[in-house]
Amino acid sequence: MTQSLAPEIKDCSDCPIRHRAVCAKCETDELALLEDIKYYRSFSAGQTVMWAGDRMEFVASVVSGVATLTQTMEDGRRQMVGLLLPSDFVGRPQRDTATYTVTAASDVVMCCFRRKPFEHMIANTPHIAHRLLEMTLDELDAAREWMLVLGRKTAREKIASLLSIIGRRIADLSNKKAGQSITFDLMLTREAMADYLGLTLETVSRQVSALKKDGVIVLEGKRHITVPDMRRLMEEAGDDSDGGLLF
Repeated sequence: MTQSLAPEIKDCSDCPIRHRAVCAKCETDELALLEDIKYYRSFSAGQTVMWAGDRMEFVASVVSGVATLTQTMEDGRRQMVGLLLPSDFVGRPQRDTATYTVTAASDVVMCCFRRKPFEHMIANTPHIAHRLLEMTLDELDAAREWMLVLGRKTAREKIASLLSIIGRRIADLSNKKAGQSITFDLMLTREAMADYLGLTLETVSRQVSALKKDGVIVLEGKRHITVPDMRRLMEEAGDDSDGGLLF
């Protein structure tokens, strides 16, 4: 791992993920305690943040960029099992080793906390413990939703679902409401999207082109995406405008 140059964040109140991160419910005095144990790291696209089985020296919040979670079987087969988007939490308190390999899919900045002091804060700071529980339950809900995406949705719905998940996160971080236009750079390559969704590269490219042709998304180059109407994208994904599933 490489030590990063700290991002341009003067204090926690300037942090772009402040209202969603593990510290979201912290009071001023609690933020001061976190300040004493935090540091920033940056990782270049393709760089491994941690290997499965590595000793965990820190936990972290993703400040910017996207990382992937992968698991490797004994015979060498590898499967991407999750994405880490801005404000997502990396690592597990009270666990000495990493369960998954975390790789930067784009340039990533993380706000890291030394693991042992952070575990001590969980035991003594209800706001952090409560927020971490909320995030864990949200992650469980997301995992269950993703089981439906992979198991029951069509290729078009899978692509729309992935774009919807990323778009909703960007909208939330920028305080935009459902239905408004949102623009973002897709940090995943088509190959990574195919791996994550269980599709072929050709299918991913074909479905992205179809969504563009139908006006669901506006695509500039391969990565710069504008969603004119998030509600329409979520309908394409089989979701309602609040992010719930349509049955």
